[in-house]
Amino acid sequence: MSSTEASAAAAYSEPSMVEAVSRELGGKNVLRRFDSLDIESSTVPGRHGHGSKVVGWSVVLHLAFQSIGIVYGDIGTSPLYVYASTFSHGIKHNDDILGVLSLIFYTLTLIPLIKYVFIVLQANDNGEGGTFALYSLMCRYAKVGLIPSQQAEDQEVSNFQLELPSSRQWMASRVKSKLEGSRFAKFFLLIATMLGTAMVIGDGVLTPCMSVLSAVGGIKVATSAMTEDMIVWISVAILIFLFMIQRFGTDKVGYTFAPIICVWFAFIGGIGLYNFIKFDPSVVKAINPKYIVDYFRRNKIEAWISLGGTVLAITGIEALFADVGHFTVRSIQISMCSVTYPALILAYTGQASFLRHHNDLVKDTFYESIPAPLYWPTFVLATLASIVASQAMISGTFSIVQQSLSLGCFPRVKIVHTSAKYEGQVYIPEVNYLLMLACIGVTLGFRSTAKIGNAYGIAVVFVMTLTSAFLVLIMIMIWKSHILLIVSYVLVIGSVELLYLSSVLYKFDRGGYLPLAFAAVLMSTMYIWNDVHRRKYFYELNHKVSLGKLMENAADTKFCRLPGLALFYSELVQGIPPIFKHYVANVPAMHSTLVFVSIKSLPISKVPVEERFLFRRLQPKDQNVFQCVVRYGYTYRPQEQEPLEKMLVERLKEFITDDFWFNQSKPNNVENDYGELDAGLVNDQDDHENKDLNHVDKEKLQEELGREIEALDEAWRAGVVHLIGENEVVAGKGAGIGKRLLINYGYNFLRKNLRQTENVFDIPHKRMLKVGMTYKL
Repeated sequence: MSSTEASAAAAYSEPSMVEAVSRELGGKNVLRRFDSLDIESSTVPGRHGHGSKVVGWSVVLHLAFQSIGIVYGDIGTSPLYVYASTFSHGIKHNDDILGVLSLIFYTLTLIPLIKYVFIVLQANDNGEGGTFALYSLMCRYAKVGLIPSQQAEDQEVSNFQLELPSSRQWMASRVKSKLEGSRFAKFFLLIATMLGTAMVIGDGVLTPCMSVLSAVGGIKVATSAMTEDMIVWISVAILIFLFMIQRFGTDKVGYTFAPIICVWFAFIGGIGLYNFIKFDPSVVKAINPKYIVDYFRRNKIEAWISLGGTVLAITGIEALFADVGHFTVRSIQISMCSVTYPALILAYTGQASFLRHHNDLVKDTFYESIPAPLYWPTFVLATLASIVASQAMISGTFSIVQQSLSLGCFPRVKIVHTSAKYEGQVYIPEVNYLLMLACIGVTLGFRSTAKIGNAYGIAVVFVMTLTSAFLVLIMIMIWKSHILLIVSYVLVIGSVELLYLSSVLYKFDRGGYLPLAFAAVLMSTMYIWNDVHRRKYFYELNHKVSLGKLMENAADTKFCRLPGLALFYSELVQGIPPIFKHYVANVPAMHSTLVFVSIKSLPISKVPVEERFLFRRLQPKDQNVFQCVVRYGYTYRPQEQEPLEKMLVERLKEFITDDFWFNQSKPNNVENDYGELDAGLVNDQDDHENKDLNHVDKEKLQEELGREIEALDEAWRAGVVHLIGENEVVAGKGAGIGKRLLINYGYNFLRKNLRQTENVFDIPHKRMLKVGMTYKL
């Protein structure tokens, strides 16, 4: 028996699987025929484990170096403006500097280092990070998704399973059941995810403006000839340059920028150490948190308002999580602990030492504290570093848009994978140019870092708080952490973030409205697309074509069968889409081999190639009609590998072979695809009545199988036709004005102005046939 036969036979005889498909009939256990999807999913290797990719240390260190140039540019340039933003009204007491330094030290330690590097990064979804990655983890563990496209076979994908044995199962089960039983909770999770994603994208607009303006503005310290208009237009030119080089990809941009940021961290760390020794080494006592308490006692509400400036010390930290898909968890941990964190602590400590003797220079703390011989080299580095700072959020934006697109929460855009060496590095042209236009608009409109800083803080803190909320759910449901750890996390990190959030919201009317306005526009777009996406799915589900009707058409003598292979695309995974009925009503012909293809995105980052295709043969067998579900993760687009049709045909041949040998090894009397029993009854204990393949004429069977494979090859050679539904979506009769505006105007505007399905999936136009139909939702 071949290995394929052995796998199918083993799948058939496995006790647990037999139990799953057996039922009582007439007092006897009668075996039902295995669904072909079950056979396919049970024969893939490694289906019971978590597929894990081992990354060598040389790759990890290369990625750690790259990550310095991509991930830390934003947080690395924060020393340009943190003290100036915190002491916006000047320094009133010399010990206030110690209080703010203590705040910065504990904020950097608690949030970027402990929370993100050592906790949040562990919540990555098979290497991917960001708000949607956290949401996808919850969707896999609990049925909180709003589209009923789940299949039992999805649980068999090697990197899908999350169940961890624990004595704290009861708490996880209670939270899970509460979420699954509440439609409000499902909607709330989706809306919160969209809002978090919109805020990160808004952050991607504000970061370049803030960083570039801060760096270029430093030239005023050296020359008074530089006017505000000149600074603004130089900043705009730098921003245009930054966005124009994005098409070269994270890999090339990272290797270009990484040396710049490494030198930048060496400079700010070295200058900080120099100032610390020269001016006031006693600032080291700021490690005592009592100086924070004293700062609040002295300044009261003014200290609370100043937190909006202090929080800028951790801007861009969400990019660290969103960008993890471009790198690895270990590489980011190494670069943060060995380079970024020590350099930042030294930089802020040195500036505090300088300010203890120069209270009046707080408005330009960074540039004023630079030793004279190093001013111009540091200025050039600061300008270059500010360009890099923008890269972190731009790369993070590309990653989360890719994730939200695959989960049906973003209009179709082009995804370009920019590196064959490292997975997850992508570029999205449409998003890139929209970000560029938004950045230019904000820079020309606000013109100063003070106003942008007020807007900046809200986006940063809101996303951090949302990440913590999702993380607590993951700690309870998936990690099953001890209750004391969860409570400690909420009380320490959660309370710090809420305190910062309350402070930045105070500045709403002074520019804080900007990220919320961005979020409102983006959320509206995402909600409209997702809402109609779900409505379309339910329409197809409620109007799907029955198997009986399909086979009735296939068997009709007036129905013509043409030579060739037809691939009929749909998002429906549980039946034949209604557009097929519309097609055969107008074109009474069908190709010799027909495959209904459902492109399905699973709530995981990637699906191994060997587990990607699931097939089912529709009876009667001689009609050559199949169903196929092509499963992708949300970080993968089909056109980046070899053509979909070639992969599909190869996998279909493997399935036909598996299915053929399975049918030879099954009992004589099992249910067929209509749910009807074949002749006779066989008890599962009557092994002697089963067929024994060792005594069957294998040559005859091989010949029969060869004919089936040859029929598929002939259809393939005759030509492949891709049939795609071109659905016009309109609001149904009697729909309210809100529903009509959402569907007829909002959704259709987005659909007509963005990419069509064939462009996203790279379907060849010469062999594509669109079938039009109106869906009245």
